[in-house]
Amino acid sequence: MLTFFRRGIMSKIMLGVLFLSLVAIVITGFGTGGMGGLGELGGLGASTVAKVGGEAITSDDLRDNTQRQLERFRQQQPELDMAQFVRRGAVDEVLEQMISAAATMDFANSVGIVASKKMVDAQIAAIPAFQNAAGKFDQGLFLAALQRERITEDQLRKEISTRLIERQVALPAGGSASVPQALALQYAALRLESRTGSVGGVPAAAMGGGNEPTDQEVADYYRKNVARYTIPERRVIRYALFGIDTLGAAAKPTDAEVQTAYDRDQANYGPRETRTLSQVVLTSDAAAKAFQQKLAGGTPFAQAAQQVGFGAADIALGAKTRDEVTKLSSAAVANAVFAAQKGATVGPIRDPLGWHILKVEDVKTVAGKPLASVRGEIATRLEAQKGQALLAELAARIENKVGDGASFDQVVRDEKLAVVQTPAVTAAGGAPDAQDWKVPPEFAAVLKGASLLGANEPPQIAPVLPNQKYALVSVSQVIAAAPPPYAKVQPQVKADVVAQRAADRAKAVAQSIVSKINAGVAPAEAFRQANVALPPLQPVTAVRRDIAKPGQPPSPPLQVLFSLPRGKAKMIPAPQNRGWLIVYVDTIVPGDAAKGPEEVEKARGELTAGLGDEYAQQLVGAIRASLKIRRNETALAKLKGELAGNRPTS
Repeated sequence: MLTFFRRGIMSKIMLGVLFLSLVAIVITGFGTGGMGGLGELGGLGASTVAKVGGEAITSDDLRDNTQRQLERFRQQQPELDMAQFVRRGAVDEVLEQMISAAATMDFANSVGIVASKKMVDAQIAAIPAFQNAAGKFDQGLFLAALQRERITEDQLRKEISTRLIERQVALPAGGSASVPQALALQYAALRLESRTGSVGGVPAAAMGGGNEPTDQEVADYYRKNVARYTIPERRVIRYALFGIDTLGAAAKPTDAEVQTAYDRDQANYGPRETRTLSQVVLTSDAAAKAFQQKLAGGTPFAQAAQQVGFGAADIALGAKTRDEVTKLSSAAVANAVFAAQKGATVGPIRDPLGWHILKVEDVKTVAGKPLASVRGEIATRLEAQKGQALLAELAARIENKVGDGASFDQVVRDEKLAVVQTPAVTAAGGAPDAQDWKVPPEFAAVLKGASLLGANEPPQIAPVLPNQKYALVSVSQVIAAAPPPYAKVQPQVKADVVAQRAADRAKAVAQSIVSKINAGVAPAEAFRQANVALPPLQPVTAVRRDIAKPGQPPSPPLQVLFSLPRGKAKMIPAPQNRGWLIVYVDTIVPGDAAKGPEEVEKARGELTAGLGDEYAQQLVGAIRASLKIRRNETALAKLKGELAGNRPTS
């Protein structure tokens, strides 16, 4: 089952972080035509799958949400297709999320909770997919990302507003949770519990080959397990790359452009004069005049500064250019300093900071760089700038053509792009019918762009290397998931039958061993009595805390080790149907929370978060109970059927 959905919209993920990536965005479409026509106001229209109070959730709303959730799951399970997704209950789970969201919005509207435009803008600016290399919001990247995800700015804004409002509703409930110290102590002690035991294996390979299956037995096995041999949905993809590296001579700067850039950037390339300066800034005209009199009387600048409270570090400005002096003080000070000779004193000059008196300690002139010495550097920079601009123009031109209805073939012909066609590939990128096909480096990005396209649907642009290279992607054929001809896989099926029989014999041996251990026979003796050459028992020791780390699920044997009573054993399947593992618990040592106060605080935090999540869910449940919610099971069943396997193929 899809455990991601279990917590619904009020999960800790939603309470903690709104947007981890653009892919995580789910567009609900509430208030954007979901009510359908006037004929639907009195009941559930044919295109309405549910009504929450007065808000309708349409088939299109639910279809869009389900497709986007599928794309999200495919990041972890590339072979997952829509038919499997539907069979696992995804449509009902997504609908429940949408119903909870609609109910929460209805409640928020009734009590005046809103999300301002400024709040929405801040969330958009914080989404990494919309930021450039400097971490700043980039309008071009923003629009390109929306185009890739096939959503509008209005849809995105409405979704963000909805999530912000949901958060405002849920956080007061979730944030009010509190866990007593006694409960935290018990939980911490449980986390510190340690156990010892052993793990033994009963490999299927140790059971021998057994009798060879008959042709009929192999055929029957194939019919019963046909899903195991089914080739997932495949797509024939056509794509055309375009990027800075395909622009050719158009991105090369001319000699005139290089000269213009050189002339414009004389601050870097022209001759520069720096002046090493000492400075005091005094707070009154009288103090400035008194300081000037000291200098006129022959007192050295540093000594005069020291007499009025300035140390050597206070007066030393170091070597500065005219621009640097201007930024430090003012243009008037900079002009006066750069008009003076070495050793001269300038001032007092008044500006908002006070009265400036400066001494020119040294003057140095740095020769400029001739154009010939920096031509390559300027040309490289200009080529990158021109390439970015031309690529943006090309991408916009292609997007406009696609938006106006141009086909993939029309666009690549107009723009003179080279077309690449793949063999029929699965969502994971495999090509079952073209084993010698070499996967090109850009294919992962291309495959993502094609993952939800149907045959001959409008092409879309997929980023290969952001701001550098893109692909125009189209799908020319979608081949539905289907089993291969029996004759093609018959040898593999026969091998699987032999392996399954060996696994069944291993299961019987493992069950016998477990029964003997649980009846009081020592594990080593129970394994010996199996009369099969089995691997030796492996000792295992673990602390519950160490196997319960966030994001790191424990191995199945360790899960079993901490679920059994002392002196008992349990068998679990070995990976890849290779036999069975038997886990035995020898000792259990209770944890002592008093020896780990940091564990108590950690336990309190985990329990508080879980309790807050439960409070938020209870709040949403109460909100839902206060509204009239109706589901159109007929429309829902029709949509499930369409999503599960009625996509046209060619």
